[in-house]
Amino acid sequence: MAFSSTSSQQPRRRRRTTALIVVGVTVTLALLIALNIADGGDGLGLLDAESRVWQYLAVFALVVADAIVPIFPGETTLNAASTLAAQGQLELGPIMLAGALGAIAGDSSLYWIARSNSRHVEDRLEQARQNPKVVTALGLLEGRGGPALLMVGRYVPGLRFVVNGTMGLAHYPYRRFLLWSCVGGTSWSIYTCALAYWIGSALADYPIASIIISGFVTTAIFAVAYLGYRRTRRPANAGHTAPGS
Repeated sequence: MAFSSTSSQQPRRRRRTTALIVVGVTVTLALLIALNIADGGDGLGLLDAESRVWQYLAVFALVVADAIVPIFPGETTLNAASTLAAQGQLELGPIMLAGALGAIAGDSSLYWIARSNSRHVEDRLEQARQNPKVVTALGLLEGRGGPALLMVGRYVPGLRFVVNGTMGLAHYPYRRFLLWSCVGGTSWSIYTCALAYWIGSALADYPIASIIISGFVTTAIFAVAYLGYRRTRRPANAGHTAPGS
């Protein structure tokens, strides 16, 4: 019985893998055409030597990779590309588009990898949960539902890996996952790119400093939010425990 069950699952996994490859290729081609049009092209000149589409595609690919393997520089890629946009070397709109689609595609990829290969993902998730930033963010989101985790998790590199992987392991409804992944990924890309573009414009002569400052600003915002949240919880917890003391 166990053998027949395993053998029956193999064709399903092959069909699913084939379907994912086909969808991936189709989405990539559609993205190339969309980026070419957004960059002022006609959607057909993808091999033009002066086309910047491949640079936008690199942004998309790195953001996808960052969602699956956190060592890739997702935020840094958007910060750097947006700084180049502030200098007139790229266009901000296509960067935002590539970042949003990359975030959504990467989140979904990790979700399905975790859902289909739980044994290979659980150890990596456990390691990621030991990250101090992840521990802090999870404490901030304690008791929140899936939408809040998906929205806020997109802004914290290690946390989004934990959230998306855990959602896959738990077989969280994919339609709901995809909805909030789209909302979180799009807002994250717009925010990250707009902030880096604004700082890059203000510090036009210091592009490297612009990239570094953009990352620090986001970290500082979440640090302030966490400290504010802790302060609001302390009086409530003190009032709750006082009668029993």
